[in-house]
Amino acid sequence: MALFEYSGLTDAGKTVRGIKEADSPKTLRAALRKDGVFLTDVNASSKQLEAEAASRDVKLVGGRITSEDVAIMTRQLATLIGAGIPLVEALTALVDQVEKPRLKKILSQVKQRVNEGAALADALADHPRIFSALFINMIRAGEHSGALDVVLIRLADFTESQSRLRSKLFGTMMYPALMSIVGISIIGVLFVVVIPKVTKIFDDMQATLPLNTRILIGISNFARNYWYLAIGGFFLFAWSSWRFVKTPRGRAWFDRTQLRLPILGPLVRMLAVSRFTKTLATLLKSGVPLLAAMDIVKNVVTNTVLAGVIETARDAIREGESIAAPLKRSGEFPPLVYHMIAIGERSGQLEDMLQNVSQSYDQQVETRISALTSLLEPVMIVMMGGVVAFVVFSILMPIMQMNTFVGQ
Repeated sequence: MALFEYSGLTDAGKTVRGIKEADSPKTLRAALRKDGVFLTDVNASSKQLEAEAASRDVKLVGGRITSEDVAIMTRQLATLIGAGIPLVEALTALVDQVEKPRLKKILSQVKQRVNEGAALADALADHPRIFSALFINMIRAGEHSGALDVVLIRLADFTESQSRLRSKLFGTMMYPALMSIVGISIIGVLFVVVIPKVTKIFDDMQATLPLNTRILIGISNFARNYWYLAIGGFFLFAWSSWRFVKTPRGRAWFDRTQLRLPILGPLVRMLAVSRFTKTLATLLKSGVPLLAAMDIVKNVVTNTVLAGVIETARDAIREGESIAAPLKRSGEFPPLVYHMIAIGERSGQLEDMLQNVSQSYDQQVETRISALTSLLEPVMIVMMGGVVAFVVFSILMPIMQMNTFVGQ
């Protein structure tokens, strides 16, 4: 969330000014309207602007900070604090230990703020691009409960597990992406360079060429003469799709479509459910209140359809309902999830049940990814083989017809 300086008018016409935290000016306007204040002017607060400026300056120093860097830093800080070292001294040691200049500068700023009397969570909140709302809220809960070292260890475990999952997904998609690029390049060279030279032998033929040969020659001529239109059209389509997905309506359509896809849909749902249950379990174990945890989890789940279900569940919980009931009504969460959550709520072991669900879905995701990886290779080979077979058949057919005609 960002801090905003605002001014507005009350129902009585009195001018009020203040600073409030909100996701966006639109959210701030809605929150103030509930309080009977009509917003007239809003700006990012000086504190927020200073933090953003510091973040931009830090970008110029060192490389990108990865989730692995944050996980290692978190585990080191947990070790130092667990050994009884005061927080400021632990941060000083951490600054000396970290190698990346950008992360070193950020930690120096955090240490300075803590040394001035700020809470660690508030100091980390000045760098939202590095430390997520999940991270900050868990740190805040650890500070309030006096178990900061335990919370830091949980955070490190959580960050490392998420990083491993992302790396696995990235590594899995690299092979088919590389194969696609190589395959498209080969087919492009085939249609632009090779086929036009081979099909020149058909220019002097008086006989009508087969349909598939005419299609092949037409595609080849288009690729050779209007290749720039094909490339431009592809990039225009990609850019238009990207812009559409950035809109609320486009994002909702894209997320719904993702969940309905025959093979990828279940995998996307499993990933979202795993992230939801693991994050919620980690937050609850760290002492974060349930409603606050649901707010954080809603932002962690990137699919807007499932995020909307979580938001509805949060409102239902606020009204005294259980977590499992709204998840079941939505029809978007698998039965295993809301049954396990219901058991956990009744037995008082909700965190453990959520952790079990997360582990179960993590295993299913790994199994599905391995199956998809092993399936993609033969499918792509068959597709490329089909294109090559079409080209060869389209070229050989008229040649065989011509030989038959000459033989007669």
